[in-house]
Amino acid sequence: MTAAADPACVVDAALSWLGTPYHDQASLKGAGCDCLGLARGVWREIVGPEPFPIPPYSRDWGEAGAVEVLAAGARRMMPEIDPAYAEPGALLLFRMRPRAIAKHVGIMTAEDRFVHGYERLGAIEQPLTPVWRRRIAFAFLFPAPDPG
Repeated sequence: MTAAADPACVVDAALSWLGTPYHDQASLKGAGCDCLGLARGVWREIVGPEPFPIPPYSRDWGEAGAVEVLAAGARRMMPEIDPAYAEPGALLLFRMRPRAIAKHVGIMTAEDRFVHGYERLGAIEQPLTPVWRRRIAFAFLFPAPDPG
């Protein structure tokens, strides 16, 4: 199994994106990001270069389908964990509507808080309320950087 990155480093990296304006499909700290762009930026800071290009994606949170595209992509590069055991530093994938695929991403910063890129608000930290917890569909750990 792949070793996980230091959770404190992941949390610090995620918090450093706070205040970045929302911009669909962007991933540049201070200039613009969406939820996936925030996670991609934290990946670059913690792990290194992104392993593959991200294809364009729809903003539709109600998108239905048989394939969990976001979760499948995360599984290619990150250890998956049971969302019930997610701790600070974990990447969370949210299902925003019932029967829709997971389309939103956040990073736990505390047992009861997370950072995410949110339309109109940018990169913000919010309480991980029961409403948000019910939406968690998948959880993953950032891998430790390759020492080579």
